[in-house]
Parts: sequence; C-alpha cells; structure tokens
Amino acid sequence: MKRKLFISTLIIMVMVCSLAVPAFAASSGGGSGSGSGSGDVSGAIQSTWTAAASQLKTIVNNVVFPAIDMILAIFFFVKLGTTYFDYRKHGQFEWAPPAILLACLIFTLTAPTYIWSIIGL
Repeated sequence: MKRKLFISTLIIMVMVCSLAVPAFAASSGGGSGSGSGSGDVSGAIQSTWTAAASQLKTIVNNVVFPAIDMILAIFFFVKLGTTYFDYRKHGQFEWAPPAILLACLIFTLTAPTYIWSIIGL
C-alpha cells in the first residue's frame, strides 16, 4: 500500500514538473516600456483605469446611487409607517430608526457631488 502511494505521488510530481510552463515577464529594455511585450504591468493597469474611470463614474452616478437611494427611501417610509403604528399601539414614538434611515438617504442623495473628489476622479 505504501509502495503504491509512493509511486503515484512520484508520478504526479514528475508530471507536474514536466508539464509546468514557466512564465517570465518581458524585460523593458531600459525604456519607459509602452510598447507591446514590454512587461510594464503598472502602465497597462494605469492606462486601463484611466480609460474605464469615466465609464465607471457614469455607471455609478446613473445606476448604483439611484438604486441605493430607492432602497433607502422604501426602507425609510416603511420604517416610518411601522413606527407610527407602534406609536398608536404603545403611545411612544421611536425616532432613532427613521432618523438614521433619513440621514443615510440624505448622505447617498448628496454623495455624487463630493464622492469623486474624495476618490480622485
């Protein structure tokens, strides 16, 4: 049993070593490395980010923030209604949950005006 385990482990190790393909980054040759095959990963990521930043900003402003605003508005009005019914039942109005939801709603409604200056876009 030990011999079969040893032989199968040895075969697997030989296969891994023989089938592994080493990957090396191309050298930049001393230049700035903006050409293809230069190995400048940082430059490629930066150029991709600058190309996608405006699209990302548009999507977040037109899709993400309105969706969050809608969800928070629904939660706010539902919580306000349930708080009112609790007031009718118990005679005590709990202000904290609706106030927190209102503060979050105001924060997300005004966020697109200042969030991009914080992030740096």
